[in-house]
Amino acid sequence: MSGCLRVLMEELPLCVQMHHCKRYRSPEPEPYMSHRWKRRRSRSREHYEGRTRYPIRRDLSRRSRSRSQDRMPYQRGYRDRTESDVYRFEEQSPSFGEDYYSARRSRHHRRSRERERHRTRKHQHRCRKRRTRSCSSTSSRSQQSNKRSRSVEDDKEGHLVCRIGDWLQERYEIVGSLGEGTFGKVVECVDHARGNSLVALKIIRNVGKYREAARLEINVLKKIKEKDKENKQPSLCVLMSDWFNFHGHMCIAFELLGKNTFEFLKENNFQPYPLAQIRHMAFQLCHALKFLHDNQLTHTDLKPENILFVNSEFDTLYNEKKATEQGWNMSSLLQSCEEKSIRNTWIRVADFGSATFDHEHHTTIVATRHYRPPEVILELGWAQPCDVWSIGCILFEYYRGFTLFQTHENREHLVMMEKILGSIPQHMVRKTR
Repeated sequence: MSGCLRVLMEELPLCVQMHHCKRYRSPEPEPYMSHRWKRRRSRSREHYEGRTRYPIRRDLSRRSRSRSQDRMPYQRGYRDRTESDVYRFEEQSPSFGEDYYSARRSRHHRRSRERERHRTRKHQHRCRKRRTRSCSSTSSRSQQSNKRSRSVEDDKEGHLVCRIGDWLQERYEIVGSLGEGTFGKVVECVDHARGNSLVALKIIRNVGKYREAARLEINVLKKIKEKDKENKQPSLCVLMSDWFNFHGHMCIAFELLGKNTFEFLKENNFQPYPLAQIRHMAFQLCHALKFLHDNQLTHTDLKPENILFVNSEFDTLYNEKKATEQGWNMSSLLQSCEEKSIRNTWIRVADFGSATFDHEHHTTIVATRHYRPPEVILELGWAQPCDVWSIGCILFEYYRGFTLFQTHENREHLVMMEKILGSIPQHMVRKTR
């Protein structure tokens, strides 16, 4: 047995007997080198003629560098670049066509396509998180030439930055501004979906608490619109025509109305309304309030700013009585002797952002300070009669031109109530803390 092994060892080449073939070169390198160059020739393009796909084109600049200087597969981004080169080369190959889809995709090709889709999804996610967003939800092919396309931006406080000529939802074209407040802004728009009619679009700030309050207001407006259709007489409340969410801004469309009663009073130098006009407005306020209370709704924020004229056109009148009191000073005559008289005193009750159903939770403090009832100040709870108190304060302001209780402190407010109306009832005093 040992003799056979000795004969075999003598017949084997020296390169096989050596244990460290990389450290000591073989004395017979010709077979190995010839086989190596044979493999090199098999990688030429002539060898792959008639096949479906060609191999990877090697970078000629890498041949001049040693293997130690090449980027190793374990380095960051090496595998992604090589596999993406496979995909690009396959598309550029001359056989890319009918045979391309019939060929079997390699594992590296599928892996590179998955990474490319993953990177695309990450890029789209980053774009959605930016504050700058596309103004139109459709592609540019559907945009008309008269629509101005721009990015939608918000200011530091969350208000939507909009200009005259901008379009929302490819339906509402902004033509003017009607006002701005803490909740957002109101703009005048042309509704191209309803015969180019004018509407007032209320755009809520892109803030969480205002967005949630707008959703509650939309629920109330839906209820009012539903009950208004069932009622024989109009509710005299502002009606919602449409609502939508525009990139985080809750937008509510209303019928376009005139100025509010406080704005008209201010522009008229706080000259009181005529008594006949106050009577007509008081009748409408009571009618609207009855409609709300019959449907288990309490407005809780009635004030002259939330009562709008249907049409705020007016006539300018000259007050001769004031002219004699002012004397012959021409500047004072021009400023104080001209009075505005509203032509039509039809009104609508607006701003249902604080409206509350009877079955909902009642917050402790409601209503604006000057129109707040005593039970709210004393924290005794409130119900629908708080709206009646607010109407009384509003009518006094219409008649006199200034608020009844001009204060911002609870104790002073209660003292003023007692001075005008008498002492507070004892059953209310006993319930106070």
